[in-house]
Amino acid sequence: MELRHLKYFLAVAETRNFTQAAANCFVAQSALSQQIARLEKDVGAVLFSRTSRSVRLTAAGELLEPLARRVLADVDNAQAALDALAGLRRGRLRLGLVQTLAGSVDLVEVMADFHTRYPGVDFHVVNAPSSEMAAAVLAGGLDVAVVGLGSRQVPDGLDHRLLGSDPLVVVVPHDHDLADHDVIDLADLPESHQLIQFAEGTGLRRQVEAAFARAGVEPGRHFEVGQLYDMVQLAARGVGITVVPISSVFGAGSAAGPKGNGVGPGGARVLRLADKAAVHHVSVVYDSKRLAPAAVAFLDVVERHLKHPSV
Repeated sequence: MELRHLKYFLAVAETRNFTQAAANCFVAQSALSQQIARLEKDVGAVLFSRTSRSVRLTAAGELLEPLARRVLADVDNAQAALDALAGLRRGRLRLGLVQTLAGSVDLVEVMADFHTRYPGVDFHVVNAPSSEMAAAVLAGGLDVAVVGLGSRQVPDGLDHRLLGSDPLVVVVPHDHDLADHDVIDLADLPESHQLIQFAEGTGLRRQVEAAFARAGVEPGRHFEVGQLYDMVQLAARGVGITVVPISSVFGAGSAAGPKGNGVGPGGARVLRLADKAAVHHVSVVYDSKRLAPAAVAFLDVVERHLKHPSV
């Protein structure tokens, strides 16, 4: 019996879902299922009752659960003491970081927490389109990347963990024909509109284009801008309209600050979309088959902040 087997067992026991448990443990679902099967062979009992609709602990599983928690707690305490004594003294973390963030995880806080825990590890941070950063992780050029991709957009061969989702909104100047609306369809936009788009290859660009496709309309004339802040400011000045995650307009460090009252910078109007699928996803992607120690430690800090945002 290995400690990782107990960790995977508890992840399934907590989530009652093999797919979610695998994501929480940063492993492929097939690998987690194999390790659970190996644990069941080691203990000589079936630990989970599985159906197409549910996963439940068997009597043997219920007996093992508190024992497994006790064992892992003792290991965590021992590891914490050793980390305090030695720590991850040196290393390098090659991190890809998307410009658009979403969800309850503050990546700045995560990076600061990681640095506090492992001050000897050097950061090498790359900002690039999500597709490029995901490809770099797959090729071994980056250890970990936070990208604007949902689960269906992550390339094959990479593991991922969804960090959050953010509704897309339309930013229009204060005198736009639709400025007095609260909710619109993209099909409501005038055919002559000019769309201020994010760079090609980014996750946000894909999600915006997918939203226009669902609406059955072409995005229209557009030009690219490399900074979300500039996109919102240009829309406010009447250069065009733009579609961005709502946190890019409202929230700490955003164009308008933490207001959220529908009025953006310069009096621009921020309109919600009726399309509930118009959402910007942010995920952390990695290759669990070749994670460096610094990357493992970083993912652990990310997981701590997901479970306890105030950490």
